[in-house]
Order: sequence, then C-alpha cells, then structure tokens
Amino acid sequence: MKHKENASAELQFSTTTRKALSVHLGEAAGREVADLLQRMAERIEKLERTKVDIMPVVQADRTARKTRRTS
Repeated sequence: MKHKENASAELQFSTTTRKALSVHLGEAAGREVADLLQRMAERIEKLERTKVDIMPVVQADRTARKTRRTS
C-alpha cells in the first residue's frame, strides 16, 4: 500500500505548476488541464502496473499446410 501512496504522490503537480497553468490559461482552464493530465498520468501508471505481455500467434504457411495434408 505504501508503494501506491508514493506513486500517487509522484503524479501530483507542484503548486508552482498549477499556478503557471492558471496564469497562462485562466483559473478554470488551468485547473481542467491539470486535472486531465493528472487522470492521464494515473491511467498510464495503472496500465503499466497491470500490463500483460502478449505473444503474437503466427499462422502457418499455406504451402506447408498443403504439404502436410497430402502426405
């Protein structure tokens, strides 16, 4: 559980960053952009944590299958 708290803390914007967004975009838009980026960062972190490697399945060559059938 401690790891999750640390990861969550790393995803937080600093007060300076939030203030800069508010100054340049306006308070409502700055808050919206910061919240959106926060949710995206959390989603990416979750996807990275739960990622499963997938082995591609390659279809056998048609010629090889025909040869096996006629044998």
